[in-house]
Amino acid sequence: MSSEAPVIGVLALQGDVREHLIALAAADAVARPVRRPEELAEVDGLVLPGGESTTISKLALLFGVMEPLRARVRDGMPVYGTCAGMIMLAEKILDPRSGQETVGGIDMIVRRNAFGRQNESFEAAVDVAGIAGDPVEGVFIRAPWVESVGAAAEVLARHDGHIVAVRQGNALATSFHPELTGDHRVHSLFVDMVRAHRSPE
Repeated sequence: MSSEAPVIGVLALQGDVREHLIALAAADAVARPVRRPEELAEVDGLVLPGGESTTISKLALLFGVMEPLRARVRDGMPVYGTCAGMIMLAEKILDPRSGQETVGGIDMIVRRNAFGRQNESFEAAVDVAGIAGDPVEGVFIRAPWVESVGAAAEVLARHDGHIVAVRQGNALATSFHPELTGDHRVHSLFVDMVRAHRSPE
């Protein structure tokens, strides 16, 4: 791996993979798609993209990547989930679909499609703790929200009274899609988390 830019994967089973790869590259990371355990083993951090959380869960099991991913998250690998990826990082889902599993990593309970269906998608300015400057433009597409968090989880942002961004240790999650806006500050925050994990000194 490069001693300079961290290598960050995007779980490329379903969802808006390309947009995350572009955003990570713009944030000075080496970005690559990850589908299999051997590809997961080669990255310093991983993004779980938006898409359909049930489908991603089932494909992760099918491709044999779910258990290695859980193990690496438990071991502290930095991970960032957007929308469906946030659901994947939750310890518990309200109203999960049959057979739906999560990776875990953040002590939170999420509600799927909490902000409404596809035709109720919207954009909103979101103040995110740790992101300097103007608010982040949040794109919410069939977005979840966080019903509650445990003591170890830090709430980074709320919209309309609901938790929409959370961090716990090396795990970061947002309800919204910063990869769709051209504003790469959230990805830069994650890249910084990966750098710090690689070089704790």
